[in-house]
Amino acid sequence: MSAAQWTRRKVLNTAAGAAALAGASSLAAPGVAEAHGGRPGPHDGLRIIAIEEAVILPGLITQGTALNGAIPFKPEVTAEWFKRLPDVTEYRLADMDANGVTMQVLSLTPPGVQMQPDAAIAVRDAQVANDALAAVIAAHPTRFGGLAALPLQDPRAAVREARRAIRDLGMAGFLVNGHTNGHYLDEPQFRPVWAELEELGAALYLHPTPAPTGDWGLLKDRPELVGPLYSWAAETGGHALRVVLGGVFDDFPGARLIVGHMGEFLPYMIPRLDVQIRNINTKVPLKKKPSEYLTRNVAITTSGVMDDNMLQAAIRSVGIDNVLFAIDYPFERSEQAVGFLRNASLSAGHRRKIAAGNAERILKL
Repeated sequence: MSAAQWTRRKVLNTAAGAAALAGASSLAAPGVAEAHGGRPGPHDGLRIIAIEEAVILPGLITQGTALNGAIPFKPEVTAEWFKRLPDVTEYRLADMDANGVTMQVLSLTPPGVQMQPDAAIAVRDAQVANDALAAVIAAHPTRFGGLAALPLQDPRAAVREARRAIRDLGMAGFLVNGHTNGHYLDEPQFRPVWAELEELGAALYLHPTPAPTGDWGLLKDRPELVGPLYSWAAETGGHALRVVLGGVFDDFPGARLIVGHMGEFLPYMIPRLDVQIRNINTKVPLKKKPSEYLTRNVAITTSGVMDDNMLQAAIRSVGIDNVLFAIDYPFERSEQAVGFLRNASLSAGHRRKIAAGNAERILKL
């Protein structure tokens, strides 16, 4: 038994882990997992790890999802998503088996704990969510990993929870759903959190949030632009650039940020960023060009962008070692995402890196 599996099994012997598992019976029913045999479906020798896979976890005080906002999703589509989000064993494992997905790395669906105005509740909810997620992983250690929630409303508590999530719960890293009540990850109060993440060697996945920070005139009378069609990518890419321009990676050169959706526009902006940074007085003097941070400290995933032209451009921009596979389940279709991966114009070695190798290295899976 590996150290990670031992850690995950140990969670089941803790009161918190047992309670979380009992409260999430639909999430972690070993009998159902055994019915699937614990194996991927198609066996072509390709190990596939998907790392941006959403779940609703039980026991949280903070309620709401990205599906409750102003985005005009079709009702029949959101109904299907709501059916699948709280589930692991009934629909999710079957979907993974049918499409040859070896492992999903689960995380709390947006906005997660980030929009909770009460810091004490945010801390409590992050602990409950992380315990529940650890219990799911302990029940299915070869099929699921986890990105833990961080209660950034209380940075000192976030440091403690980060340490617990990695050392006690065996999590693979962290996922933050956008800004935290209007506060961004480059702000000085979050420096201790970055220091802890660097010390732990744990990556942070920056995911879009449905929570607006204020009026954006561009979106007026065009609700279609809110969300995955445009605003989420622009906002999340801008947030990642705040981290770069705020000097976070100069202060913590070992820190790792992951952004989804083929890099939230950033890989395709790298040449312009490097040119224009020479013309701008940055608030924080940077030691390197933006491209150096975006290829050393930032990794991207393929979630939701299933196009070979975009993939090839991203690889040329950020390097093959910085591209990871993700589905964005249940919001995207696994068969489409996996089909894209299997049929992309890649050498066998590069396909293995994107499918699983880079995730295994960066997330220590």
